[in-house]
Amino acid sequence: MEEKLAFKEIAIVGVGLIGGSLGLALKRKGYQGVLTGVDNQEVLALARQRGAIDKGFETADIADALATADLVFLCTPVANILHHLQTIGSCVRPGTLITDVGSTKRRIVETANIHLPSQCDFIGGHPMAGSEFKGMEAADAFLFENTTWVLTPAKPMREERRKAIGELVEMTGALVLLISPHLHDEIAAAVSHLPQMAAIALMSLAAQRQSESSHFLKMAAGGFRDMTRIASSPFSVWEDIITTNADMIGSYIDAYIEELKRVKTALDKKEMRGIFDQSARNRLSIPRDTRGFFRPHFDISVVVQDRPGMLATIAGALLEKNINIKDIEILKIRENEGGTMRLAFASEVDREMALALLKSRGLECRKRE
Repeated sequence: MEEKLAFKEIAIVGVGLIGGSLGLALKRKGYQGVLTGVDNQEVLALARQRGAIDKGFETADIADALATADLVFLCTPVANILHHLQTIGSCVRPGTLITDVGSTKRRIVETANIHLPSQCDFIGGHPMAGSEFKGMEAADAFLFENTTWVLTPAKPMREERRKAIGELVEMTGALVLLISPHLHDEIAAAVSHLPQMAAIALMSLAAQRQSESSHFLKMAAGGFRDMTRIASSPFSVWEDIITTNADMIGSYIDAYIEELKRVKTALDKKEMRGIFDQSARNRLSIPRDTRGFFRPHFDISVVVQDRPGMLATIAGALLEKNINIKDIEILKIRENEGGTMRLAFASEVDREMALALLKSRGLECRKRE
């Protein structure tokens, strides 16, 4: 239980989706210290009601909230995190550990190095978790389960301190990945930020052609919908990301354009088979899950009819044999017909048991590799 005792008081600045979920997750896993929230009165009241925090301070009183904290989580948008890092240095005690949950890391780490007192440790953080909903209302104690939580050290810190924050993060159910701020932002640009820009560009292109013929979007099938799903993300979510990682995003847009040119050339040279085959092999090298698990999961697909009680039937059958579902994903669904679900299990033994059990209940299911 050492990780529960290393930080006797934790301040969560910003008790929204991430901050609220953090508080709920720590409480659920048995954290025995004090959780202090910093936000507006309405949010704090809800956070206390749901048990995410023990006490709260309005943002104007942040100095009082941080005065006794051993660990501070900055759980606000990136622009606000940068502001806090420039102003809270005089509020925290020597020895306080400060971290954040921002989606980009270089600017945050640089700001921390410049403005925080040398007696404090800072380590950047980024939990790879989220939701289409916002605020304390959407906070979920299970939000971080089996997701990756990246930690990016600002400068060398004592091993016991790094271990303590890593163990605390793992209490939320997340898996810790320790990398540099620069590498974090480059990877994020390649696998998160570039897809967002590509989705926007593809949606924009189709919409322009829609003005020439109304059939363009009417014929948009599953592939187009899958690729453009994130094009509906609000700019408010992306504004700080773009501001703080524009150079990396621009670099990967250039690289993507060059790759598209290579594919275009292959069209003319009739070399697409090789590109398709290589792409398929590369796609299969991605972890089978979609949430960045480090530990392998063992997946099955289940065909689910569109009728009441189907989810309860599946969950109930597995519960009888004490088989734990590690992750669930809706792969596709058609109204009045049903669809397909992906279920993930922790071991091959659990997967085989689940397959046999669900098939015995008349459900159509198979392994996913």
